[in-house]
Amino acid sequence: MTLLKVERARLVIIDFQSRLMPVIHEGPRMVANARRLVDAAALLDVPVVMTEQNPVGLGSTVPELSGAGPVVTKMSFDACAEPAFLGALEEDEELVVCGCEAHVCVGQTVLGLLTQWRRVLVVQDAIGSRAAENKEAAIRRMSGHGAEIVTTEMVLFEWLRTADHPQFRAVSKLIK
Repeated sequence: MTLLKVERARLVIIDFQSRLMPVIHEGPRMVANARRLVDAAALLDVPVVMTEQNPVGLGSTVPELSGAGPVVTKMSFDACAEPAFLGALEEDEELVVCGCEAHVCVGQTVLGLLTQWRRVLVVQDAIGSRAAENKEAAIRRMSGHGAEIVTTEMVLFEWLRTADHPQFRAVSKLIK
């Protein structure tokens, strides 16, 4: 595959919800990296779509990420089962995915997107599970089915491509 193209990118934020995050392994780190992605997306005009799994039971999106983009409410673990989610995506977009839980909603959504021949990039330092081994297994499985595994910094610098980019300073400050 090629480097990410900012003009074809969409950030997908899956289920960073208030009642779930306290039990996620390294949860604050995952939220901080997701926030970096959101801030860079805003600076670079990358559209964002968010999901909330059963918000009555799991609460709404954490305040750090609230308002980053339109929210699709779902009951299915695979967001692709929700027509509003698929309707929020353009056909040729590169989908940069972060969220919780890696082995449930993130994993099932990524596998669903891959069956539709989407280019999916999973941000490994911005996905989480309650147990580290579940996250590790999910990453292996998603990768084995064709998802590209990246990090927050990889995404940010591929979106920029050059230190001459007008937003280089603003985006690079997000990781310092």
